[in-house]
Amino acid sequence: MSEFDPKHHRVVPQRGFEDLTLGEKFVLPSRTLTEANFAAFQTVSCDNHPIHYDEEYCKAQGHQGPLAHGLQVLSFTAAGAGLFPHMIGEALIGFIEVQAKFLKAVYAGDTLYPALTVTELKAQRTTGVVTMHASVHNQKRELVLDGKHVYLLRLK
Repeated sequence: MSEFDPKHHRVVPQRGFEDLTLGEKFVLPSRTLTEANFAAFQTVSCDNHPIHYDEEYCKAQGHQGPLAHGLQVLSFTAAGAGLFPHMIGEALIGFIEVQAKFLKAVYAGDTLYPALTVTELKAQRTTGVVTMHASVHNQKRELVLDGKHVYLLRLK
């Protein structure tokens, strides 16, 4: 029996910047939002606007109920929820930019389907910049978030 080496205890095989391809898609786990998710995010964000927790206020504004915070929806695109950061391992230097457009309301009971797709690979001298399109669809197949992530990776 060979000796255990934690360097070889990986979720997926390691790849580097050079191994990524344009159009490569990283699907993240789907999630059904609950009122408990809303309450937890409100606690963390300190956002006390009634649009996120007051049922009657929301109905008076024409909504079916409280809306998920936009940053909460964006957080479901975190690459760490999927295989991308496991795959690139120590090549990852950092998450350096994010952009998002919130296109539709998200309510408790909605199921969200996030994904990241490689749209640009820019090699530099010692690093590479990976740009990914971030998308979140709901159970009705509607695009509720459209955005972009940018990561900085070490080159081999």
